[in-house]
Amino acid sequence: MPPQLLVPTPAGPGLAPRYRERPAVLPRNPYLRLFALPGTRAFTAGNLIARLPSGMTGISAVIMISAGYDSYALAGAVTATGLAASALAAPWIARLVDRHGQARVAVPATLVAVLGQLALLLCVRGHAPAWTLFCAIALTATTPNTGGMSRARWAHLLRGDAAALHTANSFEQAADELCFMLGPVVAAVVCSAFFPEAGTLVAAVLLLTGVLLFAAQRSTEPPVAPRTSAGSPLRLPGMVPLLVVFLATGAVFGSMEVTALAFVDGPAAGPVLALQAAGSCAAGLLYGRARRTAGLRLCLAAMTLLMAAPLLMARTGSLLALAAGLLVAGMATAPTMVTGMGLVQKLTPPSQLNEGMTLAVTALLAGVATGSATAGWTADHAPSPLVGFLLPVTAAGLALALCAATGVGRRARG
Repeated sequence: MPPQLLVPTPAGPGLAPRYRERPAVLPRNPYLRLFALPGTRAFTAGNLIARLPSGMTGISAVIMISAGYDSYALAGAVTATGLAASALAAPWIARLVDRHGQARVAVPATLVAVLGQLALLLCVRGHAPAWTLFCAIALTATTPNTGGMSRARWAHLLRGDAAALHTANSFEQAADELCFMLGPVVAAVVCSAFFPEAGTLVAAVLLLTGVLLFAAQRSTEPPVAPRTSAGSPLRLPGMVPLLVVFLATGAVFGSMEVTALAFVDGPAAGPVLALQAAGSCAAGLLYGRARRTAGLRLCLAAMTLLMAAPLLMARTGSLLALAAGLLVAGMATAPTMVTGMGLVQKLTPPSQLNEGMTLAVTALLAGVATGSATAGWTADHAPSPLVGFLLPVTAAGLALALCAATGVGRRARG
């Protein structure tokens, strides 16, 4: 029997379209099969534009504030405040998306976030009092989780097709890595080529444009599920242990980034770190083509092993060797995140999917912040910069131990 292609059919004004199956000859490449589905190219293009600022906003704010106030401490405090505010607001925004639909919530939430970015820009430009910067960046916390909304669309379109959903999740993770690899480069180039506030301005324009394009693709938007009496996804069996594993995994990424920056300590740090994201992006695309998927415990075991590569390469004192070690270490990132997000999708009912995935991202970001702070303290106080490279290995081992002790993957499969 030929592969089935989901084709949208009208369902009446104000209603989400229904999908019917039509026999079609689809490409053999799993990624080409994904984008043979009607509407997927359009919503993916808009989402990628909206997602690129996620890798730009942090470094753009640091460059802008440090140039305007001559204080990296203030820049770091302001960006940390924005991250903390986002961690608090993101699950609530995601809950509203689940209850009222992506377009109805994402567009106004993005408008508020863009106003916050513009307010921050104007405050810096006018050299306003420092407290105004904290107020302005707090508004950016309403930025919707565009990656989660894109994954929710794939879950809706590919329901019942686990293999295709695995490929879609792998593509989304590779897209995340690509945005975090290109975002800082774009921000640095724009800020240096024009003016320090240019990176924040470009990020705001890209975010608003991308979300508007994404929200306009109503044919692929998941229908709003009937409201239930279910509480937060935190009450779901197995969710809290999985989020704790995400927290430890985030510490791997945060500690590796700061340790590598401190070890290189120069303009080459950016390209060297980009290789880690490149390795993750490539591994994610290859993992999406795999016919069999690995369990979360196996992925974390591989991560623990591969995170030792930068430590071993840094001992040689060669920058090229360290870059190669980071490339190898990055290959464990995407498969682990794809598998983890897949478990979130299995644990969370469709009516709470955006909120569940946003909670996972929030736990991950909290781990990144913890790992970054720990690695920063270690870089300042450890007797050797090599000591910092032990932190990612330790955090990955902790995530593996937590996964094994709680049986997260086994519960989800059950």
